[in-house]
Amino acid sequence: MTFRHCVAVDLGASSGRVMLARYDSKHRTLTLREIHRFVNCLQKTDGFDTWDIDSLEKDIRLGLKKVCNEGILIDSIGIDTWGVDYVLLDKQGQRVGLPVSYRDNRTTGIMSQALVQIGKSEIYRRSGIQFLPFNTIYQLRALTKQQPELTAQVAHALLMPDYFSYRLTGEMNWEYTNATTTQLVNINTDDWDETLLTWTGAKKSWFGRPSHPGNVIGDWICPQGNRIPVVAVASHDTASAVIASPLANKHSAYLSSGTWSLMGFESKMPYTTDEALAANITNEGGAEGRYRVLKNIMGLWLLQRVLKERRITDLPALIAQTEALPACRFLINPNDDRFINPDDMSAEIQAACRETDQPVPVSDAELARCIFDSLALLYADILHELANLRGEKFTQLHIVGGGCQNALLNQLCADACGIRVMAGPVEASTLGNIGIQLMTLDELNNVDDFRQVISANYDLTTYIPNPDSEIARHVAQFQPKRQTKELCA
Repeated sequence: MTFRHCVAVDLGASSGRVMLARYDSKHRTLTLREIHRFVNCLQKTDGFDTWDIDSLEKDIRLGLKKVCNEGILIDSIGIDTWGVDYVLLDKQGQRVGLPVSYRDNRTTGIMSQALVQIGKSEIYRRSGIQFLPFNTIYQLRALTKQQPELTAQVAHALLMPDYFSYRLTGEMNWEYTNATTTQLVNINTDDWDETLLTWTGAKKSWFGRPSHPGNVIGDWICPQGNRIPVVAVASHDTASAVIASPLANKHSAYLSSGTWSLMGFESKMPYTTDEALAANITNEGGAEGRYRVLKNIMGLWLLQRVLKERRITDLPALIAQTEALPACRFLINPNDDRFINPDDMSAEIQAACRETDQPVPVSDAELARCIFDSLALLYADILHELANLRGEKFTQLHIVGGGCQNALLNQLCADACGIRVMAGPVEASTLGNIGIQLMTLDELNNVDDFRQVISANYDLTTYIPNPDSEIARHVAQFQPKRQTKELCA
């Protein structure tokens, strides 16, 4: 077959897309077309911040039906989402309650209990995953302690992408890359860690053994009656994004830039040393047994909230105004957990500047400048930390995802990090999702083969560092851990 048509369902914390890929195996060309885009937002339910899971499923099905109604024969479907959140099911396979968002405050103080009762080094030795207060391990502990009546009804717990695959196929699956974000998978066995799981109060029977990307979960029957395989892709959106990052060599780092920014490098071995623990480095699962050694950064969530609060609709105009302002007048640590979900992000940023005796950003452009400068400086700090961890400097940084369209932030990143930045592709998560599908369909050999397809089909934009820029001169002075606490470390 010359052409393959694969559908990627890519769900982010603020929006979702159903995308159609067309792959020409003869010429190795790959094109994407957006079929359906929809909003994903939090809602308050019984005092919790929850996801409207039924609305998301409705939009996924609508997007798939749109493809089928065009007369296109779909070869496969894959679903990727954000990590850590899950859906509970009873023994009949029906949903129990609504999935609570990782941004809900129900986990406040739970991680501290774990550090006392199990021990930080012991948790890290077992999981190799960074300490974030909303990791699934702490969410499950909050669930079992705070909602015992609900817990009593539970027979299964599925992570978000696995839930949607289940709804399409009727088959349950626990995909490995997303499972590792829970901080409950043992890094040595790739299976659920019984000690950590027991501490949560959840039953091991809620979970099946994690499966690596590339297996067919089951079939979705389209309105025309065709059975379409649903593939377990690298279902954590960052894992998919890294697959589509055209990393040139082992000296290339990546930055998946979106609501969250995730900076790291690929490795065939995990890093679980005392140094890695002290730096709060995570070793999340990737495709083909590779590890995504990285750190989470709050990312463009701060900007998204400011845009919403101030009803800013013209982002290019705001960036142009921001670029005209001097650099580094207002600086915060984006990884301070005060920015996870404040009532008013603009006010929280202003308060952080005020508390550190800095000028206070007032205008829209000043707030944006604060966010961009602070992110770029934190990127530089973390890239240096990652280089020290592996004992080798990086020579190139690949920025992928929606944030790579921000030319100002890309240049600030290049200047602050002092290395060449390659921006693109924008649709990295979707493309990585498609890549695993094509490998499962035996159209491609492996991840490296797919990256060659990406390089041949997608133009990248290069940013050369300017050592004389204001932000480059400021790098040595910026120490986020001294300014305020690091995110959840």
